[in-house]
Amino acid sequence: MSIAAQPSRSLQKVWWLRALAVLAHPRETFAALRDDSDDAAEARQEPVLALVILAGTAAVLSTSAAEQALNDFGLGDSTFAVLCWAFLGGVAYGATAYLVLGLFVFAIASGMGTGASFRQARHLVAFSAAPLAASLLLVWPVRIAIYGNDLFRMGGSDSGTGDRVFDALIAASYLWTFGLVVLGVLELKRSSSSAGIS
Repeated sequence: MSIAAQPSRSLQKVWWLRALAVLAHPRETFAALRDDSDDAAEARQEPVLALVILAGTAAVLSTSAAEQALNDFGLGDSTFAVLCWAFLGGVAYGATAYLVLGLFVFAIASGMGTGASFRQARHLVAFSAAPLAASLLLVWPVRIAIYGNDLFRMGGSDSGTGDRVFDALIAASYLWTFGLVVLGVLELKRSSSSAGIS
């Protein structure tokens, strides 16, 4: 490995850790987004891609289309087929949301005078989606283990208090994501104000 590649790998590891740390220490992660150098942005690419795909897949699974996937899409009786459908849909949905919400956050951040780039706004959206990505890894496997195929067809056993608890956890991940977007924009604003003072 070349000497030039070592700092890059080290920076990539830092951003993978920040993809997890944003759940507990979001301010530090968003403050680190102020570094918009090509090296820093390149080090963020893989965690950003993973977060976008995982969050997009979680979002697709929480749609009404997923609730009827086995009825409407001719997928037989296969939860695996539904998960493949959700993954492919999640890639498309995640990429679209990443760009559209990134543009929206960029417009708001620009209006607030943060000086953030479109790339920083997109990365802020991706890191803010960590709660949704976490729901795919933590909530959905348990929900599928309990309810199986009934999650993806009308009139199954996926009703009652247990299902409402899972719905509440997923709704909480959306609210958490929204809160992180707001916090991220405010942190970029705070960072830009601090830079202007010093």
